[in-house]
Amino acid sequence: MEDFKQKFHDTFITDDRWKYLVEGLENTLIITLFAALLGIVIGFAVAIVRSTHDRTGKLKILNLVSRVYLTVIRGTPMVVQLMIMYFVIFATLHAKYKIYVAILSFGINSGAYVAEIVRSGIMSIDNGQFEAGSSLGLSYPRTMFYVIMPQAFKNVLPALANEVIVLLKETSVAGYIGMEDLTKKGDIIRGATYEAYLPLLAVALIYLIMVMILTWLVSKLERRLRRNDRR
Repeated sequence: MEDFKQKFHDTFITDDRWKYLVEGLENTLIITLFAALLGIVIGFAVAIVRSTHDRTGKLKILNLVSRVYLTVIRGTPMVVQLMIMYFVIFATLHAKYKIYVAILSFGINSGAYVAEIVRSGIMSIDNGQFEAGSSLGLSYPRTMFYVIMPQAFKNVLPALANEVIVLLKETSVAGYIGMEDLTKKGDIIRGATYEAYLPLLAVALIYLIMVMILTWLVSKLERRLRRNDRR
């Protein structure tokens, strides 16, 4: 026990190394938050394009672009996309902008999965809803915005929340571009102390706690939606 206390002190207390984890956690949450928002915007746009093409046959060029985007993003590893974005596309950027590259990379990746989630929600809405909107004199875009999207969003909200959980865990590869996220900060502590067990355990525990909190929020959201459906 005394040996564990000494190792814990040397790993986290000495030189205030616990602050590394706090700083890394902050970067991880920033990347997750803004990447999730970007992914939702991209995902909804792509989903609307694809569902519109499926229902009306319009937007053929945009649909083709969307299909290529989905195929490429979903067919290649996240870490490879991140490194291409940083070392190839934005190779001339100053290192201090790497957090923006990380947000953009994770947002684009998440958008592909959000798009399919939202598209499935839109396609699950009965065609009668479109006919009802048309009978009320609404154009297709207005019907989509005012009638279809609110219903589809409610249906896919739990799945979108789960995508955020997946995104949070995926950000652990941000260290491949030198981004000092939670995982990278844990690795810095490991390199300074030559102690692998405690830093890795601490990082895993922090991720686990965050995922448990988000999972609890998602389950609470699902229960509330079910109660609203019964009313």
